[in-house]
Amino acid sequence: MKAAVLYGNDDLRYDDFKTPEVKPGYVKVKVKATGICGSDVPRVLANGAHFYPVVLGHEFAGEVVEIGEGVKTLQIGDRVSGAPLLPCHTCEDCMSGNHALCKNYSFIGSRAQGSFAEYVVLPKVNAIKFDSSISYEQGAMFEPSTVAVHGLFCNDFKGGEYVAVLGGGTIGLFTMQWAKIFGAKKTVVFDISDERLALAKKLGADEVVNTLDPKFMLKAKELTNGKGYKYVFETAGVTDTMKMAFELAGNKANVCFIGTPTKDLIFTPKLFENMNRKEFKLTGSWMSYSAPYPGKEWELTAHYFATGQLKFDEGLVFKRFAMKDAAEAFDLYKTPGAVKGKILLINE
Repeated sequence: MKAAVLYGNDDLRYDDFKTPEVKPGYVKVKVKATGICGSDVPRVLANGAHFYPVVLGHEFAGEVVEIGEGVKTLQIGDRVSGAPLLPCHTCEDCMSGNHALCKNYSFIGSRAQGSFAEYVVLPKVNAIKFDSSISYEQGAMFEPSTVAVHGLFCNDFKGGEYVAVLGGGTIGLFTMQWAKIFGAKKTVVFDISDERLALAKKLGADEVVNTLDPKFMLKAKELTNGKGYKYVFETAGVTDTMKMAFELAGNKANVCFIGTPTKDLIFTPKLFENMNRKEFKLTGSWMSYSAPYPGKEWELTAHYFATGQLKFDEGLVFKRFAMKDAAEAFDLYKTPGAVKGKILLINE
């Protein structure tokens, strides 16, 4: 088959690659669309791959074209999205339903060959069937959507409260939508881009705040009548927004860091003391899985995409590239701030 193969740092080539074979209990999927995740960027451009050569890609959707022995739940022609985590299913964390915390896991698109290719093979349980009304491009958005809703579960989310979402990227906008679906009193999205904030409003945010405004914190607190936010979700992994979460949280709030930090994070004593004085709970969120594997995150995404309550908007897609032009797509990430939204690679 053809695949975008990473041979070394910043050495991504569209090349011949061995077609993966189907084993019992597995299915082969013809990849139609796959997204570039932020975690793929350092794998390509910053010596972040586990080994070479490797086919990256873990946000994908396609058509089942071959079924392994013993597979009864899927048929050739089914439209599926792929859950990329390959947990061991036998360790204490897996047996407790905390598959994302498995220490013996593999992962499609980093430790196992991924979806930047014509075909990918995965266990039947990892292939999430979706309705024919959902496009393959939307199917490639399942994984970021599940990351977002997993954050709500980690943060013990309940409706009827003020919600702050820090970061208007793909996961942030899905986080906002999930909060709306689950009954938030008011959702407020924070970002530095008016374009992303306009998209947030289009997708259902009640209010948006541009944090470049010197008085943004005053406006943010006014939107809650001075109470602060009961639920705060940091989705950007940026130093400024991670600190901002401590200020926006109200008394007895729930704060969840979904975004992955890339730089050292230093708090002043006064800022950190917000957690003590407000007695808020701080938690992290990692990936998107629960029991029974792969979890309700994936079932809910398939359901709410099909009903239209979870929205897929053209504005979520920044650019599309043919799979053969994957290297050109990654070149865009060499300019800070150049990529504003999801880049999709399409098999023509």
